[in-house]
Amino acid sequence: MQVMMNRPVPREEITARIEKIRTRLAADGLDGALFNYSVDVFYFTGTRQNCVLWMPTEGVPVLLVRKSFSRAQQESALGDVRPFPASRDLPEIFGKKARKIGLTFDVLPVQHYTFYRNLLPDCEFVDISAVNRDLRSVKSVWELEQMRIGGKLLAEAFSHIPEFLRPGMRELDLAADFEHHLRMAGIGGYLRIRGFNQEITGIAVSGRNAALAGCFDGRVTGRGHWTAAPYGPSTDRISEGQPIMVDYGGFYNGYIVDMTRIFCFGKLAPELEKAFRTSLAILAWVRENLIPGRICEDLFTGAAMMAAEAGLGENFMGHSGELAKFVGHGVGLELDELPVLAPKFKAPLTAGQTIAVEPTFLFPEKGAVGIENTFAVTESKCEKLTDLPDNIVYM
Repeated sequence: MQVMMNRPVPREEITARIEKIRTRLAADGLDGALFNYSVDVFYFTGTRQNCVLWMPTEGVPVLLVRKSFSRAQQESALGDVRPFPASRDLPEIFGKKARKIGLTFDVLPVQHYTFYRNLLPDCEFVDISAVNRDLRSVKSVWELEQMRIGGKLLAEAFSHIPEFLRPGMRELDLAADFEHHLRMAGIGGYLRIRGFNQEITGIAVSGRNAALAGCFDGRVTGRGHWTAAPYGPSTDRISEGQPIMVDYGGFYNGYIVDMTRIFCFGKLAPELEKAFRTSLAILAWVRENLIPGRICEDLFTGAAMMAAEAGLGENFMGHSGELAKFVGHGVGLELDELPVLAPKFKAPLTAGQTIAVEPTFLFPEKGAVGIENTFAVTESKCEKLTDLPDNIVYM
């Protein structure tokens, strides 16, 4: 599959996004919003340079560029692109009518908030994190096309793993070989995460390393190479009879799709095979229910009940005391987008949302088995974006 490496966001796409956020801002009585976070700025402008975006509810959006001004001018779909001004000149850009301004508190450093509060003492600042994330959760036709391409390329890369996976190789070597394929396919690189103190590399882990407790807010972390980066592959060698979990995101033109497959030399223990079959059953049930109007919390509850009925509730999405309490998460420009299939998340699904579903079981000292695919919710069903057989690959 030939990959186009430079696919700028169409101007009409940016225009539609701006109109949608403005409608939400106006409905909440805001005079505008100020976006400082790079992914949000990219979403509304098409450039990921070091910029701040002033989005008035009425009037022309202004992109203020710290670096690189020349690239931002070239890449941005906006008409008003300026160098970032001196602090004393910033209030003029907002205008005298701006009294209630939206900020994304979920990612804005306190230092930046204090700067704007001191600069604009007469303004009220309102958190629009939820509005912003809700808007971005629903993908356009163009965005879905980027994710379809990414899904095809990621699935194709996964299909090559049996060509270089061999007994006795280090987890790190497996990761290196796979990441080489991802890079050559044009889908390697960034996996952006919005959550504070959250970062992750690809997961290529085997045996008990897959069932280690870890700091990452997910079901499998891995041992990693250093305590400073305690996730992902280690220098431990892959043995026969162990589940080998490969969990990677594909990053194409800014958009992420997420996928997991299990490999094994020889045969898995019956307990692990049973757990994997349960993972497939849960995935099939969730997939059937990924339709508009279904409540996210209900999908998690149903999945957890299926795990409990199989006698595996204590191993579902972790192990006792270390459970990751979700079975699916939104993906897009970031790995941790809305919606989340989790308790207390009572929002209904909407057509256009893209969700990675990852029912997984962990067994201390034995390893982890599970499956993950990324799906797009459509008006009547869901579309599998990571289209590759779900079965364990025995070698």
